[in-house]
Amino acid sequence: MVSELSTLIHNLVLDNPVPAKDLAKAIGKPYSTLLREVNPYDTGAKLGAETLLQIMLQTGNTKPLEYMAGKLGYALVSSRAEALHVTPGAFQAQPVGTQLGAPMLEAGQSGERERRI
Repeated sequence: MVSELSTLIHNLVLDNPVPAKDLAKAIGKPYSTLLREVNPYDTGAKLGAETLLQIMLQTGNTKPLEYMAGKLGYALVSSRAEALHVTPGAFQAQPVGTQLGAPMLEAGQSGERERRI
């Protein structure tokens, strides 16, 4: 069974403004290796978190991160309005229902804790 996340990542690599060959070169992987790692039907190869981060950085597309945050009950909100490319720490996941722009609570306040992705 192919997961939605695997399909989302596969489509991101193949259908984005950065050609897959250029993307592979930018993240330091052979083209064939990258395609194998993102192929949702290849159970012998796995995509690492670091590679996924590099894919999102190079494409400027955070849909995989948004999907994961949503599955965990969070909404992904940019901390910078004009961010063209994702940078580590540039995005925060907030619990669904949190008012946008509201400060995140520190650990121990109201039983909630800050979460950064």
